[in-house]
Formats: sequence, C-alpha cells, structure tokens
Amino acid sequence: MPRRRKRARFEQLTEFERGRIIGLREAGLSYRAVASRVQRNSSTVMRVWKQWTDECRTTRKSGSGPGNVTSARDDRHLVRMARTDRTASSRQLAALWSIATGVSLCASSIRRRLLQCGLRARTPLYRIPLTHDHRRLRLQWANQHRDWRADWQHVVFSDESRFNLWYHDGRIRVRRYAGERHLPECIIERHSGRTPGVMVWGAIAYHRRSQLLRIVGNLNSNRYIREVLQPEAVPFLQSLPGAVFQQDNARPHTSRIVKSFFAAQQVQLLPWPACSPDMSPIEHVWDVIGRRLARDPRPVASADELWDKRLLGKELLKCVIRVWQPLLPGLCNAKDKSSVAVATNSKLTDLIELIRNTSNKGINKLVPPAVPAMQISSKIMP
Repeated sequence: MPRRRKRARFEQLTEFERGRIIGLREAGLSYRAVASRVQRNSSTVMRVWKQWTDECRTTRKSGSGPGNVTSARDDRHLVRMARTDRTASSRQLAALWSIATGVSLCASSIRRRLLQCGLRARTPLYRIPLTHDHRRLRLQWANQHRDWRADWQHVVFSDESRFNLWYHDGRIRVRRYAGERHLPECIIERHSGRTPGVMVWGAIAYHRRSQLLRIVGNLNSNRYIREVLQPEAVPFLQSLPGAVFQQDNARPHTSRIVKSFFAAQQVQLLPWPACSPDMSPIEHVWDVIGRRLARDPRPVASADELWDKRLLGKELLKCVIRVWQPLLPGLCNAKDKSSVAVATNSKLTDLIELIRNTSNKGINKLVPPAVPAMQISSKIMP
C-alpha cells in the first residue's frame, strides 16, 4: 500500500484518474495494485470503484467539500479592490479585506478567488514616462503617417544598443523545491556596478541591413558624424534610391552640427516624436540578438571577445533579416511590388492605430497615464 502523502491538503482526482482506476479494476487488478499504479491510497480506489458500481458516476458530487467563505457579491468586491490597486499583493488584499468586512481570509483564498475571476499576477510592462505634450506629438505623428503605403519600404530605421557580458532581463526562472532558495545552483549572480559590455549601432531597411558598428566610449555629435554617419550610414542611404532615414531624438542625433551634416549630404529625415524609441521596429532586432546571446552557453571573458566571437558571428547577423522580414507580413510570399507595398503597410498601420487610440485616451483625460512603451513595440511583432 502506498504511503500517505505528507501534505496538508490532498489533490482532487481528475476524471482521467478516475477512469484509469475503473479501467484497471475492470482489468482484474486488486485495490492494492491499482493504488500502487495511480499513486493513491487504497481507500480512495475503493471509494471511486464503489461510486462507479453503485451510481455509475465518475465525477465528484456537486457541492461536495467545504463551502466558500465568500459569496458572489463578496468576490465582485474583492475584484474591485484588486483592480483599484493593481500592484497590491494577496497578503495586502487579505489585510484590507479583513478591515473592510471583519472576516478573516487567507492569502491563498484571495489568489484562488482572483484566478477564478481571470485576474492573474503577471510581470508588469515597463515604459517611458510620457507627458501630455508627448502624447499629443505621438498622436499628431500617427495621424500624418496613417495613410502611408509604399513609403514604408523606403524608410531606414537606425538605433544604438548595448549588450553586456552578464545580463539578467527578468525572464530567467529557476525550478526548485520549497526550501532550496539559497542553494548555489538556484542563485543567479548579479554585479552591483556597471557591467562591461559593447555598444553597437545598426540600421535596417526593407530587405537589407547595414554593417554593425562598435562604439567605444560615450557617443557625442562629432563622433556620431565621424564614426557612424560618414563611413556607414550615408553610403548605406545612397545605395537605396529614395531612402528616408529614421533616428530617435537622442542629443547626438539632433544637435546643430548633425543637422547641418544631413543638410549638406541631402539626407531626408523621418520626423520622430519625442520619447518614442519604442515605436521603432529595430528594437525587436536588438531584443532577439540579446536573447540569442543569453542562450549561448559559451562563456565570454571580455568585451572584445563578445564583439569578435559573438556579435560579428555570421549566424547572429543572419538572424537580423529573419527577424525583420516577419515584421512586414506578406514580404516573403509577395509576387509583385504592389502587393509587397500593401503588406508592408499593414502592420505599421496597426502600430499607428494603437498609438492614435492610446494617445487619444491620454489627451482626453485631465491627468493622462503614460502609454506602456513595450505594449506599443510588441504590437509590431506577429
């Protein structure tokens, strides 16, 4: 006979387990043998078999087990409390519930009620704070570009990004038992100071990409012209007829000397709203490259090794186009330029509509909440 489980509560039998018990009994196995097969007590097996032979029932009786402490009205009140303060923990909600109703309710019951109502604790989206003017400018930009069609295939999106030697983005999970939190294999080390890494610049176009450039040290306007624009960005734009250059509003990008350089080189710029790096599709390319670097089991000892052996790898750079192309649905299956142009515009139009809707909501309110940046950027991904 299997040992009794050492736990405060027992899991209810699923319909599959009940059917398995009945099938094994009909096959001629004893209660003890069936209990050993399904890892349950013999008394449980006997009770399931008796329910089947006497009542032809394979499910629990409705209403069996202890009743709920809260009513449906109480559950709705609990949901309103959770929606009022989205970041409140189950223990905090239990304390507030006890103060409001005078009835004690444990944190596990709070979590169970909220799960039954569809409220699940998830990792929040991090975004850039947006003011009322930021929203207005984003809405204005979205209205101006919502009817673009073939123009999007001429846009060159550019940006800088930094890749660290040791990086933890919050996506890593550890599978462990209770009490194993401080085991060495369950701990992820993180340095308190600035992590060594490599800053890079890159650009993506309709079906092409620029070379990946390494930027050592702080990037100012003069270095931006001398190390990025002159050797790579301008030749890349000149190789694409009618190219429109997109960059964010970082200070090295918007200084007077850089604007004069663009005017002298006759580079057409795409106006970009302030505090909107999340709107550029190239952010997804950086995200995928960072994920691939994190999955690489080979250790990296220095920033130079990260640049030479990882970021300049052929397979890693090939993924740039593979990531960029799915952002434009229909690109790979398009048969002519007109269908490509329509497909190219569809996802970007979805992005613009989302920006317009979120900006309208913020403008109509006296104190507009900030638009989640990652929510907008993830809209481009299929």
